[in-house]
Amino acid sequence: MSYHPEALYFLSMGDKEDTELPWQTCVAAVEPYVVRLSTPGGWGTGFLLGYSKDSNLVGFATAAHVVQHAHMWEDPIRIDHISIGETRLLRAPDRAISLDSDHDTAVIITMNTSPNLPKVRLALAPQGKHLTVGNEIGWLGFPAIPAASLCFFSGRVSAWVPAMDAYLVDGNAINGVSGGPAFAVVENDIHLIGVVSAYVPNRATGETLPGLAIVRSVEPLQTEVARLTSFGEAKSEETPPSKDLPPLPAGATPTRG
Repeated sequence: MSYHPEALYFLSMGDKEDTELPWQTCVAAVEPYVVRLSTPGGWGTGFLLGYSKDSNLVGFATAAHVVQHAHMWEDPIRIDHISIGETRLLRAPDRAISLDSDHDTAVIITMNTSPNLPKVRLALAPQGKHLTVGNEIGWLGFPAIPAASLCFFSGRVSAWVPAMDAYLVDGNAINGVSGGPAFAVVENDIHLIGVVSAYVPNRATGETLPGLAIVRSVEPLQTEVARLTSFGEAKSEETPPSKDLPPLPAGATPTRG
């Protein structure tokens, strides 16, 4: 593994033929974590992020704008875990939602009542490090196409923006995929690098041209879930439903998920 002198970067590619897992292997490994999130106002994607200390609670990460309206109005949220054939309908008393409006990330915390969920959380990228520009990443989600199955997309890191704690990615398959997990292969291991947030189109010519997707870090949310000891604690610390959340960054296009 090679590191940037400032110890902020890590490389993932190396010799592609010798070290990189094929994407189909990565998809098969990540798919059991992915869920479809449906609300009365639309839908998006989420994924199992982690468990509380005693594993009695489970947290599902997503983009804040996917659940913002439902949280504010205390609408129900349906979680369809298609890979294991389970569905749960969470009303306001059944869930605790923590929203980070500045980073467009959110986690839905609820009781862990299913014996079929993956027992091990996805591995996060090393703390304090990020992928170098040019590395390829993949992401999964349910696009805004009626009856669409879970779909895979990929793109290359165009930039790392420290102020946003986010990657800009050359990949425009975003509509409906907001909230899905983005991942990379690092030394033949799959690492979760963030949550798909928004898409910023290129309108330099007046027309909508291919732009950049934004992938946000979820490390703070995973830490938040892991330290919880009870649902009451999670509920007492959730983001107030009435809190006014600022809009997405200028130029970003939120989707119905």
